[in-house]
Order: sequence, then C-alpha cells, then structure tokens
Amino acid sequence: MNTSAATLLLAPRINETGLQLRTAAGRRGMRAFTASSWRAPRELTNRQVHLYGGPLFADAVGGALGLGLLEPSPAWLAMLPRELTGRDVELTTLAAARRLSRPAFVKAPADKHFAARVYGDGSELPGPELLDGNVPVLVSEVVRFAVEYRLFVLDGAVRAASRYARDGELSIAAPESDAPESDGPESDGPESDGPELSAFAAQVLAASAECAPLPSAAVVDVGRTPGGWAVVEANAAWASGGYACEPDAVLDVVLRAAGPLGRLPDSDRAFLRELPRVEG
Repeated sequence: MNTSAATLLLAPRINETGLQLRTAAGRRGMRAFTASSWRAPRELTNRQVHLYGGPLFADAVGGALGLGLLEPSPAWLAMLPRELTGRDVELTTLAAARRLSRPAFVKAPADKHFAARVYGDGSELPGPELLDGNVPVLVSEVVRFAVEYRLFVLDGAVRAASRYARDGELSIAAPESDAPESDGPESDGPESDGPELSAFAAQVLAASAECAPLPSAAVVDVGRTPGGWAVVEANAAWASGGYACEPDAVLDVVLRAAGPLGRLPDSDRAFLRELPRVEG
C-alpha cells in the first residue's frame, strides 16, 4: 500500500495513542489530520483516508469518507474453546442478561452502551427505559486477571504487545523493557511472562483461524489468571489504545483496520462495521 498519498484522520479529542500515530504517520510521509468537529472534513472527500478514533466518531464520518472499518465479530470470544477463555462465555441479549440471578461480567462487545464490569445480578443492568433489550451482550463467569496484555494483530501474527494492567489496575509497560519486580516466586513482569505470552498468543491465533475468525487487523487482549492464561476480549484496532506498543507497528494494524472500503480484501468484508447514514 502506498501510504505517502494517504491521510490519517484523527478524532477531535485526540488521545496519547493518536499523538503517537500522528508522529509515526508523518515519518512515512503521510498527512495527519485532526478533525475539528464530528463531521467528515470536506477536503478529505474522495481521498485515501484511514481513521483512528472511537466508535461514535467512526460512525459520524466513516460513511461519507468511504471507509471500511474492521471489527471482530460480537460472538468471537464465545466461539473460542473454554481452554482459551478460562471461563464460560455466552453471547446473548441484554433482555436475557437482565434475568441473571448470579454475579457475572457483562459487556456490550462492540460499543460502550454501558459499563463493562461485574454485576451482582441482572437487576443491576440498565433497564428497558434506558436501553433496548435486543442489544447483544457477552456474559461470562467472573475471573481475576493478575496481569493483562494488549496484542495488535495483523494477518494472523502479533505485531506489537504491551502490558496494560495488574490486578485490575492500569499498569503500562513494554514487554522488552519491564523487568520483574522481584526475584521471588511471585514475580510477574513481562520478562518472566514473555515466553508463555508468546506461546499462548500463538494458540489463540491458531484457534481463531480454525473456529473463531478474526479480521486481518484487530486487537486481542489476553491475561494470566490463577488458573492459567486466558483471553480477555478482542476489539477494533482503530479504536484501541496502544499503551506501550511500538507506534509504527500499531500504525500498520490501524491502517489495515480502517481504510478505503474499495481496497478491502474480500476475506475481510464479513467483519465490516455497519455504518449509519448521516444526514447533512
């Protein structure tokens, strides 16, 4: 792909990853354009545009700019075997989840309709007066992740990785630079996790190729639980934070995940985000 003639469009509320991608794009001779509003910039119409921003921004400008936005299937996590998820996961509806009588982790897989967290039971979820019951949700057993990593995946291979959490708290570190905090048996820095992380990522991507397909560009989060390694979730690369991942590698994944619809491989079309029609 010739990116020297392309533009990277960034959402008005640019975050740290957006700033890093803007710099990385500039090194390639790409134009980086930070939107001033939630409308498609007229000067970018009929241009080769790639996007980095949240779902609301993508929905607002994607159709007008002719973008193909890739995102994992809402059912992806539920399609994986239990030995990779480390827990039972079900794709259902919000209406069904409201009938839960036990604690469960509940999230809307594609958009942030409500907080993704552990709910004591279904009565704690948003009611029908706030959100339609047909909204798809993932319901999973409650597990504790000791450490979590983000993987930017392109064409079935990990292009960049970063730790982003320990014991549920934000904890960012690049795997190659973060040494274990102690020499004792509880050390859990990326240097000690590195080989197991790579091996588990390979298992997840192999399973995806067989039974739970991913788009050619995506983000996969994995972590270590008391019972072993498990997949956390998968998300759209164009809306995911890069944490301590190498920005040039993240940019490679983002360019594929959100670019001109006409350049999208046929194999990726099943993973296109459905964009709303925006008037005006």
